[in-house]
Amino acid sequence: MCGSNYPLSIAFIVVNEFCERFSYYGMKAVLTLYFIHYLHWNKNLSTAVYHAFSGLCYFTPIIGAIIADSWLGKFKTIIYLSIVYVIGHVIKSVGAIPDVGDSTVHISLSMLGLILIAFGTGGIKPCVAAFGGDQFEEEHTEERRKFFSIFYMSINAGSVLSTIITPILRGDVQCFGGDCYALAFGVPAALMVIATVVFIAGSGLYNKGPPEGNVLLNVCKCIGCAISNRWRRPKNSPKRDHWLDWAEEKYSKRLIQEIKMVLRVLVLYIPLPMFWALFDQQVQMLNALLILVFIPIFDMGVYPLIGLYWFTICLFFFSQDPNSLTHNKMVDVQPNNIHIAWQIPQYVLITAGEVMFSITGLEFSYSQAPASMKSVLQAGWLLTVAFGNVIVLIVAEGAGMEQWTEFLLFAALLVAVSIIFSIMSYFYTYADPDQLNKLFNEEIGKHCSLDFSC
Repeated sequence: MCGSNYPLSIAFIVVNEFCERFSYYGMKAVLTLYFIHYLHWNKNLSTAVYHAFSGLCYFTPIIGAIIADSWLGKFKTIIYLSIVYVIGHVIKSVGAIPDVGDSTVHISLSMLGLILIAFGTGGIKPCVAAFGGDQFEEEHTEERRKFFSIFYMSINAGSVLSTIITPILRGDVQCFGGDCYALAFGVPAALMVIATVVFIAGSGLYNKGPPEGNVLLNVCKCIGCAISNRWRRPKNSPKRDHWLDWAEEKYSKRLIQEIKMVLRVLVLYIPLPMFWALFDQQVQMLNALLILVFIPIFDMGVYPLIGLYWFTICLFFFSQDPNSLTHNKMVDVQPNNIHIAWQIPQYVLITAGEVMFSITGLEFSYSQAPASMKSVLQAGWLLTVAFGNVIVLIVAEGAGMEQWTEFLLFAALLVAVSIIFSIMSYFYTYADPDQLNKLFNEEIGKHCSLDFSC
């Protein structure tokens, strides 16, 4: 798959992502058991804290994206937040040592560690993907698209191995007179240290773009200016093509055009959390294994034959809730009378949907973002996962429905948002940020040729 147009720096980024995902999923694989058996929490509290932590991990990307695009740049943001990530893992591991304090100390260290891990993993998440895309020249779009496939494979490879290894370390290795949670958390901490070292080792090879200044503040001010001017306009003022054009008196056309690009994509993302709401209810181990098989098949066989665009439109229809397809059997027969293998075909379909959905989303978010907002739009993509988790919590915890009714509701909602998304994507016009850069650079050049002060 790799060719001469793949920079060597990509290898460091992919290895870093593999180790980081091993670290994250390895820790999560034993987290609920740790709450129940080590901290002696009840199941409801353990589940609530687990979901709160998972949600925080997908809401914090916006913080890392703002830091990267506005102040530090992606490279420094990844390094600094990786250090925060490592510290969180170390504190979490120390909290799992029985000899360190009493239960209050264990709980305090565990919560502090999880908060730091959430800010670390969430903060670097949009930066690493965008930073990987930055390593390619603008004409190498096909290589960049394949990079996101390789990048997603590394995520799931780390997930598969860690989900197998860390439970073994917890259960089969005894320390301090019981299950060795300290080791089960310590190994992921060591992998995060390796991830950070590997990423720093590639420093001399990276293409490091500088931050663009306080992007978010400028965006908010520009939007506020446009809204204010729009409502305060005189009745006889000329109409504008777009409501953001009312900010042209104070802000550059380039910034206004870039904000338009980002807002159009974010609006397109509104229906997408429903996919993740269904996806979160499947067997993760089987899903990760299938992804490792499907990505090469789709990347080298299916996409070239049929085309990536139509997959983007139709991917939702592959993602019907697998359990909703068997709800009649769940009602009509006694529990455990149906072999779990009956669900494999459904999991195959939803995993195929994920491969088409998630990798395409990563690449789309990068390709449609202006240079100054690459990480921000990646964070916007990740927020769809966060809101998907919120939907699950609202429906599963708040509605109090029977399980088969819940499955049918999710399937019906997915059909509805699939139709909505198909209509929205039909009217979406694909943007080229690189052409935008060339256009404004040419305009600046023409202006300077007429103005000797440039």
